[in-house]
Amino acid sequence: MIGARGATIGARFFAAGTMQSDRRHLGTSEAVSIARALRDFGDGFAAVLLPFYLSALGLDAAQIGLAATLALLGSALFTLAVGWLGTRIGDRMTLIIASLLMISTGIAFAASSQYAVILLVSLFGTLNPSSGNASIFVPAEHAMLTRGVSSADRTKAFARYGLIGAMAAAVGSLLAGAPDFIAGGSIDRLTALRMMFLLYAALGVAIALVYLRVAPPGPAERADKARMLGPSRKIVFKLMALFSIDSFAGGLIVQSLLALYLFERFGMSLTSAGIFFFWSGVLSAFSQPVAAWLARRIGLVNTMVYTHIPSSVLLIIGALSPRLDVALACLLVRSFLSQMDVPARSSYVMAVVTPPERAAAASLTALPRSLAAAAGPALAGLLIATGNLAWPLILGGVLKIVYDLLLLWTFRDVKPPEEMAKAGA
Repeated sequence: MIGARGATIGARFFAAGTMQSDRRHLGTSEAVSIARALRDFGDGFAAVLLPFYLSALGLDAAQIGLAATLALLGSALFTLAVGWLGTRIGDRMTLIIASLLMISTGIAFAASSQYAVILLVSLFGTLNPSSGNASIFVPAEHAMLTRGVSSADRTKAFARYGLIGAMAAAVGSLLAGAPDFIAGGSIDRLTALRMMFLLYAALGVAIALVYLRVAPPGPAERADKARMLGPSRKIVFKLMALFSIDSFAGGLIVQSLLALYLFERFGMSLTSAGIFFFWSGVLSAFSQPVAAWLARRIGLVNTMVYTHIPSSVLLIIGALSPRLDVALACLLVRSFLSQMDVPARSSYVMAVVTPPERAAAASLTALPRSLAAAAGPALAGLLIATGNLAWPLILGGVLKIVYDLLLLWTFRDVKPPEEMAKAGA
């Protein structure tokens, strides 16, 4: 773990170096997109490799589930810290500090073999065992991405942001098979797996350099500094409660445990799993612009609900199938549908709060999602360890359907500005 003081000193050191550089600054949207691609590329292979790596260290499914739980719990705690930091040091510096934490996470995972240390790094690091964008980077990136974007273009911007991240994660998943090719001769399998976590740390260095090239905030941005919730408090609290249900369900089927389920039930190899998660990521990526197109026609809340329910039904069917080909087909179609709610959800949260509240709203809605998701992997790992392989997927699908129905009932009349303008026209 990097202490707050040490991380701040490191960030200032990096910043001092770039102040002497005459390279052009990156635009905010450009920097966020590049950083998202680098981060999700690392998360793509790390999420698939995590159960293999921990198994190679001698851990069982229940212990792997606990590590994934602590990783999501740590994300929740740091997400709250990011919301607090953003009001004091700004989004750019917050993201640089998060990048330094990512570097330390990769190095610590590669260097350690002790279960206690693995748990500690999982809790205080940035490793993301899920296929979604559950990360301490998210609140600050959402606030930066929304800044300067019109209401009409906001969902499109989040769809583009999601498309870039999902494609990068898909390519990263394909790279998860690299240890099978690296191992051999003087390099054993465990060493090859450790090398991948060093690559994860190197990606953290690249992300820090990207954000160092973003121009410091100008006078107008500093004047409109993020603050904690005010008039939008009631809406945000309702969203927090509903997102918690969805995220607990998602925690039961995080990518690391879905990979473990495929390994345990069908005996999939690491290379085959990497290929499957690559195509799963590709389908998720191309669903993002479709979600933006759909949201313009039926609305953000309807897009979230009407794409999510079929994906949950497919998850349950895949869990009940005794055949690998049927299970994979259901999971692949689900991949196309299940992430359509992501750009719609992010856009909706930014739309129904005032601009100064956006960073706080992004942080606070992400916090219960991360906390609730953190409870899922431990339960899923325990169920898998006791031979109840399909139950995490079934429970996850049922709870997600409950969430969708509650979301539709609660927010069917709460419209973002662009939908109210369209209705008025």
